[in-house]
Amino acid sequence: MARTNRAPVTADDLLRVVHLAVDLLAGAPAGAWEDRAGSLEWTCRETADHLADDLFAYAAQLGPRRPPLDDYVPFAVNARREGAPVETIRTRPEAGPEGLLQVVEACGALLAAMVRTAPPDVLAHHGFGDADPEGFAAMGLVETLVHTHDLAEGLGLTWEPPAEVCARVLDRLFPDVPEDAEPWPALLWATGRAELPGRPRLTEWRWYSAPRD
Repeated sequence: MARTNRAPVTADDLLRVVHLAVDLLAGAPAGAWEDRAGSLEWTCRETADHLADDLFAYAAQLGPRRPPLDDYVPFAVNARREGAPVETIRTRPEAGPEGLLQVVEACGALLAAMVRTAPPDVLAHHGFGDADPEGFAAMGLVETLVHTHDLAEGLGLTWEPPAEVCARVLDRLFPDVPEDAEPWPALLWATGRAELPGRPRLTEWRWYSAPRD
């Protein structure tokens, strides 16, 4: 789905989607957060914590004056239980859904701030390709878009993110997505969460976060 004169992914895109996601999830039943998140093996609460941790970790990669190019910033990580996501940060359980969403929003703001302030040509490590600030914004958007989809399925909500933001994310990270597909269904297909006409659901997938022209 690569195009000439590609529009960049921005910190504003990231904040917009994080705010839309938080506003949607704030309407979920309080008792549903221990239910499974869509097709994941994690609960909705664990998935939201994982999302916050991803946003935090991406911000942290851009933080050092000389960002690491061979590994992640060496924060200690652990899992709440066997099979739960491995994280650096998580929400205090007693904070409830409101606190959980506050942590997601705070971590999204941290990443947006780093994307705005880091030198635009700096690179930092990611396993799918060392990325510039735009790449980390796009990766943060993928995490927010698809995990909000997972959460919406588990919480009984409907999530329809902005198509133009999904298109910019696809252009930046998923060059092999078919050009004739609508952006949001295409992003769900590219991340193994849906089928496309004539294309089965993926069982393995990745993005390409190294800078592209």
